[in-house]
Amino acid sequence: MQNRLRLHGLTLSYFTGKLEAYLRVKGVPYEFIEMNMRDFRKCARATGIAQMPQLETASGEWLTDTTAIIARFEAIGAAPVLKPSRPLDGFFSLFLEDYFDEWLWRPALYYRWRFDEDAKLMSAQIARTMLRDIPGPFWAKRLSILLRQRRVFLDQDGVTRANGGAVEALFLATIDALEPIFGTRPHLFGQRPCEADFALFGSFFRHFSHDPTPHDVMRRRAPNTLAWVARLWAATPSKVDAAPAIDGAPSDLNPFLEEAGASYLPYLAANARALRERAGRVRATAKGGVFITKPSRYHLHCLNDLKRAFTALSDGDQHAAAARIGASTSLLSEPLDEIGVALAERMWKPTDRAWRR
Repeated sequence: MQNRLRLHGLTLSYFTGKLEAYLRVKGVPYEFIEMNMRDFRKCARATGIAQMPQLETASGEWLTDTTAIIARFEAIGAAPVLKPSRPLDGFFSLFLEDYFDEWLWRPALYYRWRFDEDAKLMSAQIARTMLRDIPGPFWAKRLSILLRQRRVFLDQDGVTRANGGAVEALFLATIDALEPIFGTRPHLFGQRPCEADFALFGSFFRHFSHDPTPHDVMRRRAPNTLAWVARLWAATPSKVDAAPAIDGAPSDLNPFLEEAGASYLPYLAANARALRERAGRVRATAKGGVFITKPSRYHLHCLNDLKRAFTALSDGDQHAAAARIGASTSLLSEPLDEIGVALAERMWKPTDRAWRR
């Protein structure tokens, strides 16, 4: 046990679930540490970042940001290889990973905290786990969590009564596009999972397939997608290693590439512009809804990383990517945003979602 990684997180956490699934499929042994407030503060002191999950190595090194952690393990090259070998396939996997991580975040948190049944259940679970070392009556801890989560993940994320339908439309469009995919093959790109699968898994494992309201929708509307959630969690390194390598990004992934091109990339560009101009608000649109949020430093970092990945492609692969994503792909050809580069260089630990605010 002493040589294992120590994964600090919560059993209901979006990104903790994503990283757990990757480590399980990769065959990396780890010890799970269910965070309480004392452990949360300990991790924050070690990394300078108050967020989850956090990964502690046997040598005392700390890692954070699930995207960076997965990239680090894949760079080692140990089997099973979960990164597509061809550059264009690898770009699509990383592009979808970023889109699934950041754009499905809003519907995942919306379904958890907008509906009373879900919100009461999950606030109670957080009070029992995360706040188990905090004195005080359970009802008060549960209520404080409920009010805090609704303020941060609904109000501050630009969710209103006017645009709630657009959030639901994004979720429904997502499962409708996924259902035929998982009805014909085990994973997004084929017979083995890649970065995009684990990012998609984050929202689906600990939110959509777990929380009562979205689970009920999936049970009736997306049984193949529910089966995929269980399949990825049950996947073993030996079975994945025996599966054929990824051979292309199938055309039925186009709805996600197109949605990312229509809404997510324009948002990333608007966010970068707001940070450059020191604006206090960013306007984003998705499925006909308008969302007003604060600029995010982390999303500026995401845009720069996507630019690096895109410009590393050959001219032919860039044209192939643009044909499937749409006109907004041109945003990835623009120079890196120096503000984002400076922010990244200032961080002494890997970047993470704390940059959102």
